[in-house]
Amino acid sequence: MEIRANCKINLGLNIVERRKDGYHNIETVFYPVPLADTLQVTPSEHDALQLEGVPVDGPTEDNLVMRVVRKLRQFYPIPPLHVVLRKNVPVGAGLGGGSSDAAHMLKLLNTEFRLGLSEQQMQDFLSPLGADCAFFVPNKPLFAEGIGNEFSPVAVRLDGWHLVLVKPEVAVSTREAYAGVTPQRPSVSLRQRITLPVEEWRQQVSNDFEAGIFALHPIIRDVRDALYSLGATYAAMSGSGSCVYALFREAPQLGNTFSGHFVFSSTL
Repeated sequence: MEIRANCKINLGLNIVERRKDGYHNIETVFYPVPLADTLQVTPSEHDALQLEGVPVDGPTEDNLVMRVVRKLRQFYPIPPLHVVLRKNVPVGAGLGGGSSDAAHMLKLLNTEFRLGLSEQQMQDFLSPLGADCAFFVPNKPLFAEGIGNEFSPVAVRLDGWHLVLVKPEVAVSTREAYAGVTPQRPSVSLRQRITLPVEEWRQQVSNDFEAGIFALHPIIRDVRDALYSLGATYAAMSGSGSCVYALFREAPQLGNTFSGHFVFSSTL
């Protein structure tokens, strides 16, 4: 049993208000992109998670993939499993790699063990594990509200655009990301702005986390500026970072511009 678990980027991100429970309401567009982890699952005598590729901190039993297995076992007779998770998506990048792993693990087990879970049931199952986990069940462009867990259709397609992802070797904590933001509802919703041509996004579509995080980690701003210098039509940080993505009409010549950083390039 094998499945690819692709990641996502955030097209714009507005922090619109602080909630009474301490969380924040946002508006953003989740957009799936080709960079993906790989999950291989086989029945075994006991549960085991084998990690390969990009290093992942923390004990394996706390990994979202194994948490999905344990939670699912409360309702279904899932046998012990040996799971090989090859991480290609960088950790702490704002790309939702861990959330995608969890969602795709559930989708794989739902298919292989014929559990009969609907998309809505899988989304409900995943939501407590992380706000963006449920997005990877439909795995298509969606407008996200609430804490990033309320989805609705959005009219945006980037087919044919060339995507470049660059992640410098810095980490951004959720705490420091929100510390640099003053929540404010924009005068024009992102839902409207995102329907503009990509050529207009630089002036109209923003990520509220950028100003505070760029001040703390100038290297992330430098990556974005370098992508614009290479001819990007639009470049922005994904989520709370530290990965920056850029959209190009044609594949750029990156050369050694981002030597020492994680780089991924693909046509959408």
